[in-house]
Amino acid sequence: MAGSISQIEVEIKNANGMHMRPAMQFVDVASRFQSKISVSNNQITVDGKSIMHMAMLAAGVGTKLKITADGPDAHDALKALRDLVEVRMFDEPGWQQKV
Repeated sequence: MAGSISQIEVEIKNANGMHMRPAMQFVDVASRFQSKISVSNNQITVDGKSIMHMAMLAAGVGTKLKITADGPDAHDALKALRDLVEVRMFDEPGWQQKV
């Protein structure tokens, strides 16, 4: 089966932005998929499966990120990453009350 390329835009909503713990959560979720995951903050584009690259984004609250997935499970990968970033807000305490 040929891979496909899909892209979404998400906004960092948790109060502390994407510091190391959320970046590790992002990498953990992204690594579950075969698709290549890249993330852009409109200044740089990084490998979404690399903790060091994700930390380079310095994505604070309100930052909009473009996430691109290229591969056989691209749609599922983007759905899981959108859920982590915008719905679960990296499991920030109290996230259940905010949605």
